[in-house]
Amino acid sequence: MPINLTRFDLVTLRLFVLVVDGGSLTAGAAEFGISVAAASKRVIELESRVGQTLLERSQRGIVPTAAGRTLQRHAIELLGRLQQLAVAMDDYKLGAGGHLRLWANTSAFSGFLPDLLAVYMKAHPDVVIDLEDAFSEDAARAVVSGAAELGVIGENTLTDGLQSIICDTDELVLLVPATHRLGRLKRVGLAQALEHDLVALGHATSLMRHIASAAEAAGCRMRIRVQVRSFDALSRMVAAGLGVAILPRAGAAPHAVAMGLRLVPLEGAWVQRRLRLAMRDRQQLSGPARAFVELVERRAGAARTA
Repeated sequence: MPINLTRFDLVTLRLFVLVVDGGSLTAGAAEFGISVAAASKRVIELESRVGQTLLERSQRGIVPTAAGRTLQRHAIELLGRLQQLAVAMDDYKLGAGGHLRLWANTSAFSGFLPDLLAVYMKAHPDVVIDLEDAFSEDAARAVVSGAAELGVIGENTLTDGLQSIICDTDELVLLVPATHRLGRLKRVGLAQALEHDLVALGHATSLMRHIASAAEAAGCRMRIRVQVRSFDALSRMVAAGLGVAILPRAGAAPHAVAMGLRLVPLEGAWVQRRLRLAMRDRQQLSGPARAFVELVERRAGAARTA
């Protein structure tokens, strides 16, 4: 006999997704704002309704069963759709021309994204932009969950089956103090750069994973002296003499000018770093999101023919 769909409730589905994401009932309950006992009761009732065990304990905490993974995937899609519905109804109430819900990583914010959004807003002045600065992994998860329709992420980011297109390519360069001896060179190899202390973003960022992969391939070890969360803070640490840094040229150039730092080209194919624009299903994007994707594609096409 088919499951009675009216027995599903959105509150429990949202809680279930949070429990799976958090890896425990405690984490899911805390995120949802209810007691562990109440969370456990809801999950047990959900399992009773579907007639399947949805969660099991492992060395990594609570993990979904095969049935639980299927429920999680569909619940995320359903909740994301409801989020889009709520935003669309708010647009009508506010008289807006729609919402563009976009999460992007630091490289995008410091590089191509502000100018591209200016072009977008000129063409779509009635669209409200919900913009979030996030790590690539968080941006991808936001798209999967429906919190965002689009996410700008590093190419080395796991996308969980999302669709994506290339939205920008930038060159990585070495940022050094003006008096640093590497600043007098026309080009620097990775091994030569990594002989010096590094100022870097967190290990989890797509940029640092890209650099770490290149270092491993070259047989080099990174000596990270300071970790920060933004290009501005990173540049200030370099200016203070705490180390050198590897950054996208577009993001590093304004800080280099403002702080009297030098940008030194790096050698190797690895210095070309691509960003991708991720989405769940292009055919189901809202009008504002679809217009942004088309703008990204026109920009990419113009760059190829320039």
